[in-house]
Amino acid sequence: MGISFTVLSSGSTGNATVVRNEETTLMIDAGLSAKRIDELLQERDVTGEEIDGILVTHEHSDHIKGLGAVARKYDLPIYANEKTWEAMEKSIGKIAEENRVVLGTGEVRDFGSLRVESFGISHDAAEPVGYCFYDGDEKLSVATDLGYMSDKVKQAISDSNVLVLESNHDIEMLRMGRYPWNIKRRILGDMGHLSNVDAGEALSELLTGDLKRTYLAHLSRDHNMMDLAKMTVRDSMEERGCFYKDSEFKLCDTYYDRPTPWDKVSEP
Repeated sequence: MGISFTVLSSGSTGNATVVRNEETTLMIDAGLSAKRIDELLQERDVTGEEIDGILVTHEHSDHIKGLGAVARKYDLPIYANEKTWEAMEKSIGKIAEENRVVLGTGEVRDFGSLRVESFGISHDAAEPVGYCFYDGDEKLSVATDLGYMSDKVKQAISDSNVLVLESNHDIEMLRMGRYPWNIKRRILGDMGHLSNVDAGEALSELLTGDLKRTYLAHLSRDHNMMDLAKMTVRDSMEERGCFYKDSEFKLCDTYYDRPTPWDKVSEP
């Protein structure tokens, strides 16, 4: 079976992704209400009882809004590093001690035949992380809420077959938008979010024969559009001499209001 995944929801209104193989089903973040997460899971023919645990990237509400409720409802272990646990404990309510699991940044853990590795990222949270998933020769990486693409992040997600990558905002739309300047400065800064141009620049370095698809994720509803993000990412890549055909490499959509179709990492 290998690795398959669906991005249930992506954006500032809530984030959740399901990754599974033949033995294990894991959720990354639970940033929507428990009711809404159940609805999105049902759309992809998954039940909460099938989930084996929840991996947390960081403590912001669009990543943990339903975390405590989902974990209690289905008696699920939650995996996060110690600083994230400290930052989110008051927000998620009481969690059974056996379900409070520390997964350190950079730690590798096997869930049956599904191997998970976390890596540190730059964002204005206690100790934010992304995740890589391995099954045999397959590799899926999830990297959102990035202030910038550091060399360490590039190294962590290199050689991925499929990548879920932040493409949060169009720089000019953000600059001209309604947000106060202090919020704009935060988003544009090294602890904020990755722009479309930055995503394209990163992909121009990451695109190898191994990388087949990239899902552009965590798009701002106020300062971005999927078609614009794709166009800008392509232009940014081509400006850096990275040309490709859609038959060789694809940019894929994510949505804030519906899940992506199941994607098998092994598929061409």
